[in-house]
Amino acid sequence: MFQLALARMREFYREPEAVFWVFGFPIVLAFALGLAFRNTGPGQLQVGVMPGPGDSVLAATLDSSPRVVASVLDTATGRLRLRTGRVALLVLPGDPIVYRYDSTRTESGLARLEVDEVLQRARGRKDPVAIRDDRTTAPGSRYIDFLIPGLLGMNLLGSGIWGVGFSVVQARQKKLLKRYMATPMRRSHYLLSFILSRLVFLILEVVALVGFGWLLFGVAVRGSFFTLAGITILGAFAFAGLGLLVASRAKTIEGVSGLMNLVMLPMWILSGTFFAYSRFPDAMIPFVKALPLTALNDALRAVMIDGAALTTLGAPLAIVAAWGAVSFVVALRIFRWR
Repeated sequence: MFQLALARMREFYREPEAVFWVFGFPIVLAFALGLAFRNTGPGQLQVGVMPGPGDSVLAATLDSSPRVVASVLDTATGRLRLRTGRVALLVLPGDPIVYRYDSTRTESGLARLEVDEVLQRARGRKDPVAIRDDRTTAPGSRYIDFLIPGLLGMNLLGSGIWGVGFSVVQARQKKLLKRYMATPMRRSHYLLSFILSRLVFLILEVVALVGFGWLLFGVAVRGSFFTLAGITILGAFAFAGLGLLVASRAKTIEGVSGLMNLVMLPMWILSGTFFAYSRFPDAMIPFVKALPLTALNDALRAVMIDGAALTTLGAPLAIVAAWGAVSFVVALRIFRWR
């Protein structure tokens, strides 16, 4: 088993493309998304003022707010910019003043509130209750804090399924599995060697991605590092088992590629890697939570963001472990050498 695991490791690091997709791609993705969605404070809201009596004065009043950029637009241009999202709100002068906006857009709702606040104050409105703002930034509330655990889970999924699946099918295509069958090697040893080799690279994967997030964006691990290590090991076992199951009968690279995409694509979309899965309809949530990547992401975020202890993560870890155990057992039974 040791020699088989060593062979799997050599196959991996001799392929520069595989090294990039396992180590480089998640870091590039974290860098790009971390910059794109960094917390830079509230941005300026683009507002259009339609032609009408007092439109220039109205635009100047709105421009007095640091959060609003207003400009007078002709009717056709204003409608086009609202439809394409280049302005969040159109203001039609008159009595009453009309706000035209898309109520499904969060930015438009904010623009409506901000514009109404500016105009009401300009007409002499005063606050009946004194208030004071106490602005703060909660640890772990940034998008990058949400993203890094999701990328870590996605990386474990991809490297587990793609790394194992391709290697098995390539060996089957080259008739290597047929030759292995004539040796005293056990089938379980051959399959376990893939999982053991994954554990070696797992340490480097976690350190590279979490370390990058910490150095560049200040992403902290608020829970135990031992808990984080245990969760990632369990996730690597589970996804390697899924990779073995997917590749247990596939005969061609094209065939296994389709099967792997069929398994991974729903989890990429549904499992909360890039955005919270709570956005999906309530009827879908139980199905989404039953996916192994969802459970793994929930556990990783609980440790990294909330500082949760291992004893509080029984439900998601049980889901991950069940997927890994069932996948490996089924793969062991239906695995074909030819």
